[in-house]
Parts: sequence; structure tokens; C-alpha cells
Amino acid sequence: MPKRILDLPEADRPREKLQKNGAEALSDLELLAILIGSGTPKTDVMSIAKKIINAVDEKGSRLTVNDLIKVDGIGTAKASTIIAAFEFVRRRIKPDGLKINKPIDVLQLIQHYANRSQEHLITISVNGANEVMNIRVVTIGLLNKTQVHPREVFADVITDRAFALILAHNHPSGDVTPSKNDFSITQKIKASGKILGIHLLDHIIIGKTGYYSFLEQKQL
Repeated sequence: MPKRILDLPEADRPREKLQKNGAEALSDLELLAILIGSGTPKTDVMSIAKKIINAVDEKGSRLTVNDLIKVDGIGTAKASTIIAAFEFVRRRIKPDGLKINKPIDVLQLIQHYANRSQEHLITISVNGANEVMNIRVVTIGLLNKTQVHPREVFADVITDRAFALILAHNHPSGDVTPSKNDFSITQKIKASGKILGIHLLDHIIIGKTGYYSFLEQKQL
């Protein structure tokens, strides 16, 4: 992709693309680029958007203006606009207390991670009424059983005072078949959850065209 939006063909520029094809046709980067508006002489808007995505992945719903102004090219005004947009959507479109009838119902909330080029390990905190409390990215990169430590997985889940947990991660290859590490990680987190009194409801692997649920496959 060209570095600057102006270097793109007009039909591929985020605003024009949204007007022609709808918001669902845009990537996360493109959507954020529209909210940001423009870059700086030193940093193009797409690079700024990528850094903001990293901040969102790390902080989840706890993202603040102070987190965003740490990104080069984002001042208080732009940070406030982004936080206000996120909060408006949270209240109107996906309010707190989103109830799930079965763990796979959260797929719509995490499907956008399917097209990431690296594996993202995601935790979804759930309360005793089966309501989604928070969604966070725990680790980014190739997952293995030594890298994924229960301490990192459960730290924020405990802070949420969650009753249960749904674990998820993407397979950049698109093949959602679980690896040996995936089975090992699942069992380790399940065992740790029992000690902590936090039930592992499911481990979901997502790809661009499908998913694998350990619960549905009776592997949990």
C-alpha cells in the first residue's frame, strides 16, 4: 500500500471507498484513518492508525485520551474525537451487558482479528449472567505453550471480577485446525481457571472463512 492516502487511486481512498462500498468494506486501518483525518509532516495517517490499533488491542474498553496522545501525531482534540466515537458506539450499538446464549456468539465481536498477519491471543471476560464484560488482546505473535502463561491470561479477567472466560486466537494461515500447542494451551488455561474459580467456557480459533470451537468439538 502506498505510504500516503493521496498516493492511492481515488477509488481506494478510505472516504471515497466508504461512500461507494459502505463502511464494512474498509479495513480497521482505513476506518481509523477517517476518524483521524490527516497525518503530520513526519507521520502519515495510516502509520498513526496502526499505532492506535495496537493501543486498542492492548487496552480494550479501558482506552483513554491519555493513552492516545502518547501516539505521535495525535493531539488532545483528535484523541477526544476517537474516544468519543468509541464510547458512542459502545453505548448505542454494543452496550455493556451484551448477553451471549452460547460462547460462539462472541464470534461477531472478534472476527476482525481473523485477517491479522500475526496470531493474537484474545480473552473475553464474562459475568455470571453470561454478559460480555471486556475483550482484550493478551499476546501478539506465534503462540506456544511456554509463551502463554496463565498469569497474563487471567490478570485482567480477575480485575474484571469475571465469572468465566472465553479464549480465542486467530490463525493467519486461514486453517483453523488446532495445533498440538493449541490443545496444550487450552488444557493449561482450563486447569488454571479451576484453581481460580473462573470457568473456561470455550477456546475459539478464527480464520478468514471459518472457525473452530473446542466446546462444539467436545475438546474442552
